[in-house]
Formats: sequence, C-alpha cells, structure tokens
Amino acid sequence: MSAYAYAQKAGSGADQIASFAEDIHWLPTEGELFGLPVNFHGQSTYINQRYNNFNASYSGQNSLDPLKSMSYSWSGTLFFGARIASNTDVYFNPEVISGVAFSDLVGLGGFPNGEGNKASGSQAKFYSARAFLRQTINQEGDKVRLEDDANQIAQTVSSNRVVITAGQFSTLDIFDDSRYAKDPRIQFMNWGNMTYLAYDYAADARGYSWGLAGEWYVDNWVLRASRMIAPKTPNGRDLNWQIFNAYGDQVEIERQHHIADLPGKVSVLASRNKMILARFQDATNYINANNAQGTQAINNVRNNYQYKTGIGIHGEQALTKDLGVYARAYTSDGNTETMSFTEADNSMSIGMGMNGTSWNRPSDSLGISVMQNGLSNNRKNYLQAGGISYFLGDYAGPGKTISYRPERIAELYYNALVVKNVLAGVNFQYISNPAYNSARGPVSILSFRVHAEF
Repeated sequence: MSAYAYAQKAGSGADQIASFAEDIHWLPTEGELFGLPVNFHGQSTYINQRYNNFNASYSGQNSLDPLKSMSYSWSGTLFFGARIASNTDVYFNPEVISGVAFSDLVGLGGFPNGEGNKASGSQAKFYSARAFLRQTINQEGDKVRLEDDANQIAQTVSSNRVVITAGQFSTLDIFDDSRYAKDPRIQFMNWGNMTYLAYDYAADARGYSWGLAGEWYVDNWVLRASRMIAPKTPNGRDLNWQIFNAYGDQVEIERQHHIADLPGKVSVLASRNKMILARFQDATNYINANNAQGTQAINNVRNNYQYKTGIGIHGEQALTKDLGVYARAYTSDGNTETMSFTEADNSMSIGMGMNGTSWNRPSDSLGISVMQNGLSNNRKNYLQAGGISYFLGDYAGPGKTISYRPERIAELYYNALVVKNVLAGVNFQYISNPAYNSARGPVSILSFRVHAEF
C-alpha cells in the first residue's frame, strides 16, 4: 500500500512523500491519449530481513521460529491514470509481488515488513491493487494546485471540496494519513507504523478491498467516511460482495493547523465492522468443554454475524522544516477475532522523522519510533487456555501457553539517495515479548531496502 498514491490531498501528511518524489527528480510522465489527459508512474521495492537465534523457552504451532531466519519481499507497481471528464479521473494499479515471510507470517502482532502480507512465495504473483474512479466537486474557496503524481493527474482544486472515491483501493489510501509514518516502501517498515496496529480495517489478505469513500474538505478541516467490503473468511483473499451484510465502516475527522508556520494536525478515527466472526469467550468455553487445547477453536464457534468497534487518535507536528514528530493510539472492543489485519486490541506508537539537510544530504531521511501493542482480556484468556488464532498461539503443552506481556517494538531506519530515482536504506527493529509472550525473545531484525520510482 502506497501513501504517495494519495499525495493529492492538499495539506495532508502525504506532502512529505510527494516532496521525496520531487527531491529524487521523479520524472513527470503526463500526456494525452485519445485527447484525454493521462499520466503514468511506477515503483519497485526490494526488502531483505534477517534475525539470529533468539531465546525461546518453548514454541507452539504459530510461534515465530527461534532459529536464524531470512525473509524478503519484492514488489512492483504501475500507476495509470486518465481524466475522462472535468474533475473525473480513473486510475488502475497492476502490481506484482514475490517473497517469503518469517515463519509463514505468524508469531508476531507487529510484523516487521509492511509488504510481507502480500507475498505468498518466491514465484511472482500478478494482481490488481487498485482500480477506482475519483470525482472532485469543487466549492467556493482558495485555489490549490495538485501536481502530477502517482494516482494524481495535475489539476487545480478548491480548498473547499468534496472528493468521492469508488472502486478498488486500500482503506489506508484514504484514512490515517501521516507524513512521518505511513509507507513501508520508503519510511518505517513495521505494520504498527503503517497505521494503528489495532485498526482492523476491511481488506483482502493483501490489504486491498472494494468500496465507496467520501472526503469533505473545508479549509483546515477534513471529514472522511467509507464503507469497504470484508473478506469471506478472516484474513482471506476472497471478498464477500454482500456489502450490506459484511463490511468495514469508518469515519474520521481531521483538523490541520500551523504552529509558528510549521504544519501539524490531529485526527480521530472510529470504525465498526460486521462479519461472521468468532467471539473469544465462546472459543475459550469450547476449549474448556472439549479439552481442545492446541487447536484453532475459533473455527468451531464462528457461526454468527458480530460487530467489532474501535476508536483511535493520531497527532503530528513539524518542529522544524526538517524534523517532525507523530503519535498514534487506538483501542477496540476486543471481543472477536481479527477480521482483516493483525492481532492487536490496543496499540500506541510515537516517533520522529527528519531529512538530512543538516548534514548536507537533503534527500536522505531518518526515522525513530517505539510502539506498544496489547491484547484484550478475552483474546488473552483464549490464548492462555491453549487456543490458537490466525497469527498467534505459542501453546506447547500444559502450562506452556503465553506468559502475557505487551509486545514492544523499537524501530530505526535511514534512507540514502544513491542515484537519481533510487533510494537504499537500512532498518533495525528490536521486538520484546513477540506475540505477547515474555517467555520468548527479544528478537533483533536487521533489514536492507532498495526503492526505485519513475
């Protein structure tokens, strides 16, 4: 999922990412086709991650492998756009991915690679990431110029406007934008820095869905709302097209501001999902009644439609022209299993991002963050009873379930511009209590990344 794909939002956090594109001389590729304004961009990202042996008193079915491991992902995306009418654009993003995740993507709440969920093996897979229509309805207000970018044909819009997006895209293309922690291709890699880790937004296994979103810009305020379709089964790749029966709804209000001429913002996001999901209390009761320790008991009690709600707050502030800070916090009701994202019921993160102007490398960037992820009592009780869920489950026999502690992650990255249009970076993540289990870890993960754009 690419934050710069929505860098068209004037005054939003994506402007730093658009600035990166300008710094590395992203080649403009606007033109006309059959008399219609069009544009074309692309990206390619390779991420290689490794960790050495770490301490583990025991391991279960869904535990992170404690032995030395290597993981990688490679993605390529093309961004096609055409203006079919005044203020009406269509966009299409074919994407290819290959890669192997640590332990088949189990054993952590905050996974270390934001693209790891898309890959399913070393063989490259092609698919549609986005195919959507965007309609802009301008109202009276100041004129704002949106420059040519990925999924944005250059245009002039009003500061007061309504933007409607319909089709296939990621919920994160619209919601919870951040200039410092959003895009794992060029910023922090961990899932907990792409968005709130406890935000269980509707998506297929790769992070995309179909739906309708609206944004209402009024000077420094933005109101957003959307409904996206949910997967047929939790974390499944196939989507359920019964949009009135299974869905993810979200509403966000954002207030942008300036302090001493430096930009910042505060946003609040609320979500409500509806889907056939297992309740952890029911699954725990099933384990105790049937001596079903070490099983995915959630599969046996997934019978009825359930609602899952959550709310989060996000703030960020530039401290200088080159340095800024951000913080996120989110909590959900924690009664049901995960629908589409990862296993966390509450999460907090804080960090900073800066560019290299002060050391004469203005196109380089540096980021530091820390986060804490937690589970609800219902989810924790299920795992401690010996239950296995989609990503978690260290059960290794009687008395060997999780010794619960919040999962804590520190992350540091540095990106350097090596040649025009190409960044190379290093990333380090230190994970305490992986999968919320103090009997395992800590884990130190070193990553290398190459990112190119055109």
